[in-house]
Amino acid sequence: MTDNAKEGYVQTDRQQGIATITFFHPAANTLPAGLLTALTQALHDVAADSTVKVVVIQSAGEGAFCSGASFNELQSISTPSDGKAFFSGFAHVINAMRACPHLIIVRVQGKSVGGGLGIIAAADYAIAKEGADIKLSELTIGIGPFVVGPAIERKIGAAFYQLAIDAAQWRTAAWALQKGLFAEVHPDAESLNSAVERLSNSLSASNPEAMLAIKKMSWHGTEHWNELLTERAAISGRLVLSRFTQEALIRFRRKK
Repeated sequence: MTDNAKEGYVQTDRQQGIATITFFHPAANTLPAGLLTALTQALHDVAADSTVKVVVIQSAGEGAFCSGASFNELQSISTPSDGKAFFSGFAHVINAMRACPHLIIVRVQGKSVGGGLGIIAAADYAIAKEGADIKLSELTIGIGPFVVGPAIERKIGAAFYQLAIDAAQWRTAAWALQKGLFAEVHPDAESLNSAVERLSNSLSASNPEAMLAIKKMSWHGTEHWNELLTERAAISGRLVLSRFTQEALIRFRRKK
């Protein structure tokens, strides 16, 4: 956990077999490199903790769940290797979720963009609130959802390409529920929290061996993702240096 809330933080709370990982950044829960590293480490830590039975990932606040990559950091990338390293941060988070031996629930209280959808898709069970709309906006700035794509496509199939191609269009939580990205959608924060509490408590009392077997079956065929997502990070790392993307990032910052 970082000490300065202005720079964001990742913190883990463990109670009765449930590890709750919370991330926060004041810029709509964006994920700069430091938070991606901290989130990956938190996942590794709970994966190695034999007292943990189930993991809940959530973001702080009542606004956006996650607004994806830090645009400030995207604009500061100056070499393909730097770009690959930055986008590999999302690859490391997804692979840590995939390799974690515990089932992972994600609590989605608000809108999600880009990398936020990768976290949702890499969870084993996503519970959302109405208004938790989603968008893959990468193509609008000249890159693409290459790193998070395999996780999202695994979860919702060809609908991933609808998100990737029509990159300016928001999809509703109801749409995400219909496509299978969300397992449940609730009308308000109270019912959202009750649903997360109910399922996490139920899983914390379940057989860890059986849950691990379910997880392994669910993720079968993804054993090559360490290499695949690193390759995808290199594609994004190259494209972010294109003239199109650099100009798009400048326009975005001017609008802020």
